[in-house]
This record gives sequence, C-alpha cells and structure tokens, in this order.
Amino acid sequence: MTDAVSIRQDILTRKTTATQVAERFLSRLAAIDPKVRAFLSVNKDAALAQAKKVDEKLARGEKAGLLAGIPVAVKDNLCTIDAPTTCGSKILENYRAPYDATVVRRLREEDAVIVGKTNLDEFAMGSSTENSAFFTSRNPWNLQCVPGGSSGGSAAAVAAGMAPIALGSDTGGSIRQPAALTGTVGFKPTYGRVSRYGLVAYGSSLDQVGPFGRSVRDAALLSQAISGHDPHDSTSVNQPVPDFVGQLDRDTRGLRLGVPKEYFSAGLDAEIRTSVEEAIAKSRCR
Repeated sequence: MTDAVSIRQDILTRKTTATQVAERFLSRLAAIDPKVRAFLSVNKDAALAQAKKVDEKLARGEKAGLLAGIPVAVKDNLCTIDAPTTCGSKILENYRAPYDATVVRRLREEDAVIVGKTNLDEFAMGSSTENSAFFTSRNPWNLQCVPGGSSGGSAAAVAAGMAPIALGSDTGGSIRQPAALTGTVGFKPTYGRVSRYGLVAYGSSLDQVGPFGRSVRDAALLSQAISGHDPHDSTSVNQPVPDFVGQLDRDTRGLRLGVPKEYFSAGLDAEIRTSVEEAIAKSRCR
C-alpha cells in the first residue's frame, strides 16, 4: 500500500513498471473488494492497457505525466467513455457516457491508470453509501461500519489500499465526511477550481470534484492534476493553478487559522470541547 508520490517516483526511476504497479493493485482489489464492496465496476483490461502505454512512453524517453502510472479510482457519477456511469442507480445501470468528464480526461492526459468506478449513495444523495441501489460499501477498518458518503466507495478504496488515490464529489460534505470516517485525506476544492463538466449534478451551485489520498501530499498531487479552467464549464474560474505540492513545504509562519466558535459552543461534551480548544491553541501559527 505505497503512497502515490512514491509509486510515481519508482516508475520514473524504473525501479518498477506501471504494468507491475497496476497488476499489484488489481490483485489486491480482487482479493479485498468482495468484503469491502467499494467498486461498482472494474476495468482490468483498460487499466493494464493504459499502464502498458505509460511504460512504452517512458521506454521511448518521453516525458511522463503528473500521475504517471498511478492507479486511480473514480466515483461513479463522473462520466467515463469506457465504463458504465451509474450514479449508484438502477436507472442508469446500463448507461454509457459518450464522453469523458473533464477531470477524467485530465487523469488520462497525466498518464493515470483508472482501475474502476466506485460506489456511492444513489445520485450522491446520502452520507453513508447505504443508499446505493446496488449494495452498501463497508469501512475497511471495521466491516460492520459504513465508510461515510456519498463518496464512500472512493474513500474505502483508498483506505483499503485498492487504489492509492481516488476522485470523489462534494456538495455538502461528501468527500470530507467519508475521508474522516476512513482515516484518509480528502477535501472539497474551492468552487470553480475544478471543472464540473461530466459530473452528474446534484446541486450545481455547490458540487465540486475533489481528491482522496493516503497523505496530504498525495491529495495535493491529484488536485494539481485535475484543477484548471475548462471552457465547457461556465462556473470554472480562469485563473492559474498554484503549485499545490510545492507549497506544502513553505514556511507557515504568518498564517492564521479561523475556527467558528459556534461549532464548539453547544452540544459537545465538556471534555471533548476542552480537547478541541487545546488542539486549536497548539495549532496556531506564529
């Protein structure tokens, strides 16, 4: 269960191949997913074909993409031309999109290896993945528990090591909440930073596509790959994309963290509230 950044480095330095990495993750997926049930579909042949292209590209001495050879899981409300897009609904059980979502296209352009589409609450309307029309995904840390939702399949896939990174979508917490429940890193990008073109809408004024990873650096790498202006999306912001990965090492002195007091003023156990306040005080940047 290697992190995405290390996988990419090992592939670029030829310590391993993209094909070997894909085979390893696909093997783990086949062994573990019958219990976790994170995936609605797995496209083994397409994944291995893409991995082979990455290896051939490197063999020719060509520059590899930002996600060179890294396996990625994709939430099944993002359109993919080579796999079903069901949105966790029987209504779309046999639907095949005629195009890739912009974020999926960018994954391919950056040489990612898409291993499959992940489970979700039907049309992303839920917070536990129990509302999928197909089956409930499980939290790999405890199979009696849910992984959260609606991006529960993507969160579970990363937590179980079936993919080092994954895409989800967040309207009112559908990345952040399952990331918290599965011990992974996930966040909702600023609205307009990532294209929504090809994302089946839930609430268009709030929906955003975002990353899951096993580390902050992995989530930043995936976010770097999918961000940027898209003329197909009228709400996409035409601004340069910062170097998210590079900024992780910058000096944090001078930064300020704001925490709404309303989150902790009522309804919390006194001991928990004290612990939260102490953690906030320790995290203040000077």
